[in-house]
Amino acid sequence: ARSAVAGIASALATSGAQLMAARLVEGVGFLMTCLPAPALIRRLVDAERLPSYLGMWGAYMPAGTALALVLGPAAIAWAGWGLWTAGVSLISMGLLVALNRLVPRDPQGERPAGRATRLGDRARWTLNSRGPWLVALAFAAYSGQWLAIVGFLPSWLTELGVGVAGVALGSALVAAGNIVGNVAAGRLLARGADPAALLTWGFVVMGLSCAVATVSWNGLSPPLGLRVLALTVFSTVGGLIPGTLFSLAVRLAPRPDTVSTTVGWMQQWSALGQFSGPPLVAWVAAAVGGWQCSWLVTGSMCVVGVVLARQIGRRLRELPAVAK
Repeated sequence: ARSAVAGIASALATSGAQLMAARLVEGVGFLMTCLPAPALIRRLVDAERLPSYLGMWGAYMPAGTALALVLGPAAIAWAGWGLWTAGVSLISMGLLVALNRLVPRDPQGERPAGRATRLGDRARWTLNSRGPWLVALAFAAYSGQWLAIVGFLPSWLTELGVGVAGVALGSALVAAGNIVGNVAAGRLLARGADPAALLTWGFVVMGLSCAVATVSWNGLSPPLGLRVLALTVFSTVGGLIPGTLFSLAVRLAPRPDTVSTTVGWMQQWSALGQFSGPPLVAWVAAAVGGWQCSWLVTGSMCVVGVVLARQIGRRLRELPAVAK
């Protein structure tokens, strides 16, 4: 509800200050929607199917990005950004109604009593545990490079001479590939795949495919089709990472009532990656006069991600058999 109302306020804003205030409230609403979702899914879904559903949940960001890239430019050109924002807000309101009608409320008496329910205690337990830090840092290593590449992709394709329609479709294709990776992660985890191995493969393939897409040697670069294919692989296989991390957030939370704070900590580091990754890639591109060294930035993040994946695997082996 908060996001929907703030979105409509954004559409009606008449100054930059009003717009920023509305977007701030909208961001708070976004976090309020995202943070409880894994814990809610865990309550509603059997343990055997939980990884698959968490994988599908992890696809919310690339799905929204792909839809925005495909529909946004045409809608804004036809009706203006204000009506586009208001329309998205109305969709949010419709989802709120559906949520209230279709999702059962928490059973009475399910919440534990006493100090265990205090947010400060849950935050302290989360921050004092190694598992939440590992998944949070891994998400930052992933999100910083994914948003940098996907966010700058329209500008990069335009510089390569691609038309407006091709830019929209190519960018949407790369973003939508991430959905496949998220869903695949859930299916693979449900079949017993090693989470640390999925994370490792995700980071390794992201690093290699980004290098194929952006590297230039003595003025020679891969053809455009190969570049777009490499970036699609970058996004698709990279989707294994968030799909796996959302599942791990449930498993590595120090207590059952700290799942939301663990996911919240992971989301905060994801936001930090999204905030720092694109400017870093842009700074390197400006320094060298092109995108040909972007793979050095993303490759460095991938190395960090592989190290964290190994640490996560070690942490999973330390868990009691019941927690696994």
